Amino acid sequence: MFESLIGLVAIIALFVIISRQRSRIGLIERELGALRSLVLSGVHVAPPQAKPVEQAANDSMPADAAIAAVTDIAPPSAGEAAAEEKPPTQVEAGEAASGPWAAGEAAPAGPAPAQPVSATAKPAQKPDIETALGTRWAVWVGGIALALGGLFLIRYTIEAGIFGPGVRLSMAAMLGLVLVAVGEFIRRTGFKVPVQGLAGAYIPAILTAAGAFILFGTVYAAHGVYGFIGPALAFTLLGAIGVATIAAALVHGQALAGVGLLGAVVTPMLVASQAPNPWALFGYLAIVLAATGVIARLRDWKLLMAAAFVGTGLWTILYMTDASGTNLPVILFINAVTLAVLALVWLGRRGGEAGPAMGFDWPSVAPGFFVGLSAMALFVDPAYAAGDALPGAALIAALVAVALYRPLALALLHAAGLAAVLVYLGIIPPTSVVSDFSGGALGVDGLPAAVADTLMLRIGIFLGLVLIAAGFWAARKFAASAQIRAASWAAWGVVAPLVILLALWFTFGNLDRDLVYAAVAALLMVVFAAGGEWIARGEQPPLQGGAAVSFAFGGAAVAALLMLYMAFGSGWTTMLLGAAAIVPALATRWRAYPVLGWISVGAVVAVLGRIVFDPTIVGAEFLSRTPVFNWLLPGYGVPALAFGLAAWQLARTTNGRPRLAMEAGAALFAVLTVAILVRHAMHGGVIDTAAATLAEQAIYTLIAIGAGAILVAIDMRSPSLVLRYGSLAAGVVSVAFIVIQHFVALNPLFTDESTGRIPVFNLLFLAYLMPAAAAGGLALYTRDKRPKWYAAMLALMAALLAFVYATLSVRRLFKGEFIGLWSGLGQLETYTYSALWLIIGVALLTAGVWLKSQVLRVASAALISVAVLKVFLFDMSELEGVLRALSFIGLGAVLIGIGLFYQRLLTRAARGT
Repeated sequence: MFESLIGLVAIIALFVIISRQRSRIGLIERELGALRSLVLSGVHVAPPQAKPVEQAANDSMPADAAIAAVTDIAPPSAGEAAAEEKPPTQVEAGEAASGPWAAGEAAPAGPAPAQPVSATAKPAQKPDIETALGTRWAVWVGGIALALGGLFLIRYTIEAGIFGPGVRLSMAAMLGLVLVAVGEFIRRTGFKVPVQGLAGAYIPAILTAAGAFILFGTVYAAHGVYGFIGPALAFTLLGAIGVATIAAALVHGQALAGVGLLGAVVTPMLVASQAPNPWALFGYLAIVLAATGVIARLRDWKLLMAAAFVGTGLWTILYMTDASGTNLPVILFINAVTLAVLALVWLGRRGGEAGPAMGFDWPSVAPGFFVGLSAMALFVDPAYAAGDALPGAALIAALVAVALYRPLALALLHAAGLAAVLVYLGIIPPTSVVSDFSGGALGVDGLPAAVADTLMLRIGIFLGLVLIAAGFWAARKFAASAQIRAASWAAWGVVAPLVILLALWFTFGNLDRDLVYAAVAALLMVVFAAGGEWIARGEQPPLQGGAAVSFAFGGAAVAALLMLYMAFGSGWTTMLLGAAAIVPALATRWRAYPVLGWISVGAVVAVLGRIVFDPTIVGAEFLSRTPVFNWLLPGYGVPALAFGLAAWQLARTTNGRPRLAMEAGAALFAVLTVAILVRHAMHGGVIDTAAATLAEQAIYTLIAIGAGAILVAIDMRSPSLVLRYGSLAAGVVSVAFIVIQHFVALNPLFTDESTGRIPVFNLLFLAYLMPAAAAGGLALYTRDKRPKWYAAMLALMAALLAFVYATLSVRRLFKGEFIGLWSGLGQLETYTYSALWLIIGVALLTAGVWLKSQVLRVASAALISVAVLKVFLFDMSELEGVLRALSFIGLGAVLIGIGLFYQRLLTRAARGT
């Protein structure tokens, strides 16, 4: 461990030294850029005094070497490419257009005359197929061929028995070193690709990569095949080759760094040891990670840095899952090194930066994922029980600290929050819950995923405080400049503590009623609300109620919900939860935060969920059988009243979508209140009994029609889309009830249900005549207030209800209390139906003419047509004697009278025109 720490300190010191040298080089580059700008701008600069040719050549050698060392780096970064742009000359343009061998043919005999830069510069052209094959694919395939050739040469010597193992390995090592040396020689001689877009075919880097590949294979063969060297020396040599290859990437490009990193990460898998040492393994990985971080930081190679983090993380997880006798300090060490490299090396501030960088650093996703996974394993895995859960908590806190220190590493915050949430969800026993909510009892059976003890309780409090403090402080800090970042901090500052509180309550608290946890929830509610106000004051402009403020106040609302569930019984919880919807609506008088209205809507959703879970409010066993005055009245009525008041308040302040939702909630709960009280009264205090009867259904239909009328009346005084469409929905639902339930499913003609012994005020009066009057009255009231189809639908339904009532009343007159269809028809009863239908048809016609309603006139025509068909098709065969004659005489008289009536109407209309 001591040697690993020394190596890590040395790497960081080397990084500091290189950074200082880089700042000096940057100063020189800026001066050269200024000189270049002067040249391009055409400003005349006096030339220096001429020197002899030999002296000029000697003086230019160090500068040329320096330029070659800088310009031959491939591929350059985007910023460096922009700084090193050079207008192509005519010769370079000719090479790009005619292939790599056309340079000698196109080169002029003497120096070209000086021309302005704008005249000589030409747009770059894409290389042709010949250039691509000759300069790119040839280099790539050649590099692979060299690497494979070295390995095949060793294989041939083995198969032919020409040399011994030592000579073979020496030859392979010499070949690898020669390739590296040749690559460095070509680079130092000023090699440059003359064609744009061929940086990926950089020959020195290809040769160096091939040499490194052969050296890796040679060392592995010396250890794994021949056993010439032990595991320690093999491990050291492979690691040195990998780190050296990564370092060589400074002058050869990112691809070579990837080759070196791959070799360095795979090295521990290639070296077998009888006594594996985790400190040696992770000390080596720490050095590789730090070295890679320095190189990637200097060149801003994000992919290389992410790959290094992934490699180290995979080794950490592999060690934690497969190794026997895992070492806790080693795990903490490598995770600490990972976070240190991320915070101090990779995300270290560059020279010239004035403040914290904004944006998102995607390579930090890898350390966030693996360190968070390690923290979760330390909580869950029994192998680390000796250290309890403190190491895992320390890693989560470290993730939060690094995310707070380096704003770019926002992924670490998400990793820490998600790890804390999953860990504490894991201490909750599984969902094998044995419950009897009607009796107020709840029992939980099963084993949790993580160990739940008092230490987890204290750790939960610690992590909750850390996330609250860091989350709200960072949200306030970024509220004005980075809203998404501020929202992320605020979100985890409320979500994680709430989940921890919920998990601890389920695990250690009393699920029936626990005032201690209720007090904690109330404290969180106050803290979240105060924190949201504090964040809002840091916005620009202040008090706008952005996403971070919304998360804070939303967390306060959830904390209030938990407080009610923890402190009160089911009945009081439902009432208080509904009444709580007024609080955020009233708060809109002083603050225009958009989230306040939606919190009221959330109360509607919460109460709906509570009622769906238990419609009896307090449980069926505890619900009184007294009609009206029982827990159902406040359980449904108080939320309805509160939602109405909240909608009224929102209409005078924010007046947005939350107001519409609250109006819908108020209307819904008002209807539910009346309906549930009716069902309770008609079923002797039992609301979950068998299917509804026709009498109960009739009351529901009257409630729906009445709700439609009330919504129309309120909408006329305070226009609202919710009230408008709600009234239309109520009318359509009532019509659906009538058609399905009254006419078909519950019709006493089909069910033979008792209609009552009283002649007039019986079931038929309640189920057909009263809905007919209600539908007709609503149709008349909404003629000029709702669409024409709505009033026509209600008028037609009123006519059908009146027709059915009259018909069934006639049958009851002949059959008595039970009017089932299977009891048959008598001749006098049959004749009475014909006469009745004709009378109703004439009455509908008269009403249609008087009310100027085409729907009623059409209904009259339809009913009279039915009566005509009945007389000619049914009465003619079923009636006998005088009844048959009277049926036809009456039909004829009525039809002639209708004809005369229409003729007089037409004559009067003609006179008026």
